[in-house]
Amino acid sequence: MFADASIRGIGRRGAASVCVAMVLTLLLHVAPAHSEELAKRFGRAADGAGVTVDHAAFAGLLRTYAVAGPDGVVRVDYGAFKQRGQAALKTYVAQLEAVDVGALNSGEQFAFWANLYNAKTLDIVLEHYPVASIKDISLGGGVVAALTGGPWKAKVVTVGGVALSLDDIEHGIMRPVSKDPRVHYAVNCASIGCPNLPLAPFTGALLEEQLDAAARAFVNHPRGVTVEGADVIVSSIYHWYKTDFGGNDAGLLAHLRRFAEPPLRAKLKSASQIADHRYDWSLNDLTSVR
Repeated sequence: MFADASIRGIGRRGAASVCVAMVLTLLLHVAPAHSEELAKRFGRAADGAGVTVDHAAFAGLLRTYAVAGPDGVVRVDYGAFKQRGQAALKTYVAQLEAVDVGALNSGEQFAFWANLYNAKTLDIVLEHYPVASIKDISLGGGVVAALTGGPWKAKVVTVGGVALSLDDIEHGIMRPVSKDPRVHYAVNCASIGCPNLPLAPFTGALLEEQLDAAARAFVNHPRGVTVEGADVIVSSIYHWYKTDFGGNDAGLLAHLRRFAEPPLRAKLKSASQIADHRYDWSLNDLTSVR
């Protein structure tokens, strides 16, 4: 009934758009079942200390090619990285793929998935560099990838014999298993609008400190929150994933106040709603600001 009402009288092009929307809706209804399977498969963690993963190789690459700018945005020297560091990055990703995730405790698992996501995202960008935006990299061959752009739906890594996409890692494993909104500050989508690529890998031992620092850095940067008069304007991340931040404006504002420094917290004190949201999909490329 809804489809009939939407298509009637809108012409061939409009009908095609509605059909596309219907396909996307169907895919989104199928996705939760897949996510539940992944969360069940990878949600079991070892008790106690468990095994630790060596992220030293990734640490060295981040030190060499990721640069924090005076504007508070971390950018990547993709040109130099592609020439001199991509082989080492691929080796690191392969080492992560060989890890027995079930032998890690929950903190080590979170660090593992966040580092794998960020490392593989870098690798994908390097494979296609130069590009203006990660959305210009359309991988996967599916309907969603063709319509929205980006590499997030393609199966790009294999862990425990399971082929995984970047979306699988973030939305099928990290979000449902951790139930922690700080996931969104841990994974980097190679865009200016995204929370910063960490300058050091996540580790189980330092995870809480690292996640809180990442949250504070984003919330207190204009990319995260801007107050213009009485209007609170936030990153589109808070709009796309509002359910992770309380499900409504009040819950989101409480989250923002938790991590806001005093100047921003004072501006948010009397706020009761979000006015708008923004996002910048430009590649976080160091050469773009030289």
